[in-house]
Amino acid sequence: MNLTQYHQPYSHKSESKIGILVVHGLTSTTSSMKFMAESFANADFNVELPQLAGHGTKWQDLNKVSYQDWVDCLEIALQTLQKRASKIFICGLSLGGGLSLFLANNHPEISGLILINNICVFTNPKYWFVPLLHHIIPAVPAVASDIKDPNEKEIAYDRTPTKAVYEMLKMLKIIRKSLPNIKQPTLIFKSKEDHVIPQKSAIFTLNNIGSKDKNLIWLNNSYHVATLDFDKELVAKKSIEFIEKLR
Repeated sequence: MNLTQYHQPYSHKSESKIGILVVHGLTSTTSSMKFMAESFANADFNVELPQLAGHGTKWQDLNKVSYQDWVDCLEIALQTLQKRASKIFICGLSLGGGLSLFLANNHPEISGLILINNICVFTNPKYWFVPLLHHIIPAVPAVASDIKDPNEKEIAYDRTPTKAVYEMLKMLKIIRKSLPNIKQPTLIFKSKEDHVIPQKSAIFTLNNIGSKDKNLIWLNNSYHVATLDFDKELVAKKSIEFIEKLR
């Protein structure tokens, strides 16, 4: 499945001094975060939603990139926002949440983080075998479209590339060590029923991040892709309130 038509980045300019960098998840496309990006735009914030390297084309391309390539995409978008806004927030889903933490550690000038079902720790033993597995098997079954709403579907790869998962796990080791150094105000959303990332990931993030201003909101009516699910309006509303409080 070629996803080129769904990978278009989203950008919105405003006169506001607030900028929001929006980040999608692994194997997904910008469409999974379009509702959030447009909600921020409707609140009159500057918005950048880039397509991460290796995404939005064919799954084989995702096995050709490193986590640093994802970071580089976000660094470019961050520089774009910094030309228009003096306060920058990052909003990331899943892998995007992990990347948000990675950037926040490298950029203490970032004003705040919004993490939605973010990656940080995994409890399933299958991840122990990824360092070996990615040399043998190029992809495993997809994890995309974990959505409670039957009328929604995530536009994403129909396979999960194992090299990309390995790159994600390498990045997570760095993120976990850096959590105490991340001081920005942080809002975490976690679906009570998430079939991709365990609840422990959000709890670990909350307990270990260095921020004094941190809060965890549990989502009762969404699965993993909460930005396309029944709770998406709640997530957008609480995110905007969080930003407005800090502006």
